Amino acid sequence: MDIPIKKKRFTPQKIAMITGVTLLVGLIVFVLLSSSGSTRLNVEKERISINTVKKGIFQENIPVNGVVMPITTIYLDALEGGRVEEKFVEDGAMMKKGEPILRLSNTDLELSLVNQETQVYNLLTQMQRTQNASRENTIGKLNQLTEVKSSLREAERRYKLNKKLFEKGAVAEQEYLETRNNYNYQKDRLALTERVLQQDSISSKQENVQARESYEKTRKALELMRKKVEDLIVRAPVDGQLTSLDAEIGQSKSKGERLGQIDVISGYKVRVDVDEHYISRIYAGQQGSFNFDGKNYTLEIKKVYTQVANGRFQVDMTFLEEAPEKIRRGQTLQIRVALSQEKEAVLIPKGGFFQETGGNWIFKVSEDGSIAYKTDIQLGSQNTEYYEVLSGLEPGDQVITSSYSNYEDIQELVLKD
Repeated sequence: MDIPIKKKRFTPQKIAMITGVTLLVGLIVFVLLSSSGSTRLNVEKERISINTVKKGIFQENIPVNGVVMPITTIYLDALEGGRVEEKFVEDGAMMKKGEPILRLSNTDLELSLVNQETQVYNLLTQMQRTQNASRENTIGKLNQLTEVKSSLREAERRYKLNKKLFEKGAVAEQEYLETRNNYNYQKDRLALTERVLQQDSISSKQENVQARESYEKTRKALELMRKKVEDLIVRAPVDGQLTSLDAEIGQSKSKGERLGQIDVISGYKVRVDVDEHYISRIYAGQQGSFNFDGKNYTLEIKKVYTQVANGRFQVDMTFLEEAPEKIRRGQTLQIRVALSQEKEAVLIPKGGFFQETGGNWIFKVSEDGSIAYKTDIQLGSQNTEYYEVLSGLEPGDQVITSSYSNYEDIQELVLKD
């Protein structure tokens, strides 16, 4: 007789218990594996970047951005304030030196010019009248002097004649004394007339000099006022292109206010922003390069602006050769500025690995290409393309240079095709 075997039944409670134990064991295993130094991870090769360490020519450089500017810019400021009455050209126009750009009006200046012209005319008229009066006075005094001299000569003749006659007893003493006294009077009269004429001449000269000085001062003030009125017409100071024109009909412009600028387009320079970290390593004469329209061009630092703003400072760079034909003002160029001389070094391409490792280690691929393992390295300088390897790698080694954002705690990567 068969004995019936009672089947074991798994109750829901038992199933839950078994599942919980299994999960707990799995968690413990995961923690143990994670905390151990032999964690491995399978990675598909197509998801990573593998590069070969090589030996080559290395030059430390930094990437910077520069803006193309005219080599010379002349700013246009309002020399006199006024209202914009007329615009002769628009922004972007090519200008010749002296050509008008716009016209301002200033009623006060124009009225002052009229008053100044009237004052100069009045002074000129007054000076001419003074000179005429002085001339007429001088002529009158000269005529008087001539008469006095004539009277003196006659008095002298009669005095000498009567003296001889008196000595011979031919004339009375009274008549002789009268001619002598008249002679002495005419001499004194001549001396007085000459002194008066001399004093009048000095006074006339002083009056003429003062009138001339007053006239010249007023005339110079008139010339200055005319210059101010002429400056209401804004003209191009040099040949070039008018840019940044900020003036519309009816606008009021204050004295000294910026109206625009003239770009001298005989050449270009590049204004470059550089991180302040490099301020001690940037100097005039350093070179940089950039690619434009498929061709490489070289620039040289001509001026360093050492003032730091928002963590950056600026330098001006000029072209060592001709600037690109199609380059235009305002374009942004990506430039590599050299910080050292060229030298031979062991190099690895730049990549995202540096953000997680700081350049202290890297995944080195085994010779058979099946795994990659952590290797301590030491990096030196860098440029826009490469890191300089100081130790830990040799030319020909293969390394993973892409991001390690998911691998920082992994010791080995198993590479899968």
